[in-house]
Amino acid sequence: MFRIGGARIAKAGARSFGTKAQPPPSRLRNAVWATGSIVVGGLGYLYVTDASAGIHKYVSTPLMRQLDAEQAHQLAIGSMKYGVSPVDRSTDDSVLEIELWGKRVTNPIGVAAGFDKNGEAIDALFGLGFGSVEIGSITPEPQQGNARPRIFRVEDSDAVINRMGLPNCGVASAGDRLRSRFWRLLASQSKQQGESVATLSSTVNRSAVEGRLLGVNVGKSKSSADDSFDDYVTGVQKLGPYADYVVINVSCPNVTNMKANGDVEVLERTVAAVMKARNGMGGEYRPPVVLKIGPDNDLQQLRVIAQVALDHRVDGIIATNTTRQRPGVIGVKEEGGLSGAPLRDMALATTREMYRLTQGKMAIIGCGGIRTAEDALAFARAGASCVQVYSSMTVDGPGKAREIKDGVVRLLKGRKWADVVGEDARRK
Repeated sequence: MFRIGGARIAKAGARSFGTKAQPPPSRLRNAVWATGSIVVGGLGYLYVTDASAGIHKYVSTPLMRQLDAEQAHQLAIGSMKYGVSPVDRSTDDSVLEIELWGKRVTNPIGVAAGFDKNGEAIDALFGLGFGSVEIGSITPEPQQGNARPRIFRVEDSDAVINRMGLPNCGVASAGDRLRSRFWRLLASQSKQQGESVATLSSTVNRSAVEGRLLGVNVGKSKSSADDSFDDYVTGVQKLGPYADYVVINVSCPNVTNMKANGDVEVLERTVAAVMKARNGMGGEYRPPVVLKIGPDNDLQQLRVIAQVALDHRVDGIIATNTTRQRPGVIGVKEEGGLSGAPLRDMALATTREMYRLTQGKMAIIGCGGIRTAEDALAFARAGASCVQVYSSMTVDGPGKAREIKDGVVRLLKGRKWADVVGEDARRK
């Protein structure tokens, strides 16, 4: 009786206070919430995956820099390899378009060798908006490089010191990766365009991306003789078929067996052997050959290098590699090659001299300390057909290519990049 009466009292109380069972949420409300969530999520996704978004420059990149330098580098490459990377969604302005070795390139900003040593993140780097991506250095045999630690940040100078010693997967592994990527992308394009893979293979860039170039940097194995050039020949023959240009690295300061870096006779024999191997490649395709030099050569040494390049019809020169000097860097005792902002003036001076000494007859690629649009244009005026960055991207984040490109367009004020290349020499 008590519980029944209590139930009756509760029921009556409910009626007296007018409480009612709540109706289920309306379908309209659900639709509004769902649509709002999709819109907010979509906008968030677009923001986070935009390489130019501030979150990368001011949040994710500084967080990455809390890690050991080599750990941060490996994490970046791993993320890119598996598609976890932002992209540049903007279209390159037509004033940035250049032509290199008969190929159209949508912009002159590239990634220097050393970032993607094994060619694992090529497509992600193109996705960041770079006009060219150079992988390597790659040696005939796989090698571990020098002992760790071997990469050091110089925080106050926006610089990096490395003594990596050319760690890489070797020619065979890199060749398999490049070959697989090239034919896979061609097969996809064949389905989309209705053309045969064979037809496409004879017309597209080796990057397999319209308006972009893929460079392959080849070096010497640690075990090779000081005056040997066989490793370079092997690199050109094995990797050249999948490269828009091949770079002969004779200037790495972190290996001890590159006699071509300082011995004129060895340099000339090396260049002659490489050009002979390139010219003798089977098939119709023969990649341009580019020589990468250091920033520490005096004027007489640069004259010799320029003459060797001209005599053997080298297709281009990269100025420059890293340096063992420490311009503007105080109190840093770590050994290795210095890159980043302190290298800028040395690399710029070398670019200017090589353009003058080669009389504008070959492409000069500026590299070293380029961080801003002003830096990029200074190299163009000094004679650089295009430029490369690396250290500045690790400092400022994945939006570096777009940042420089947008700045260059503003500074050009309607002129074209190609119009200002070598402008300093023409003014004299």
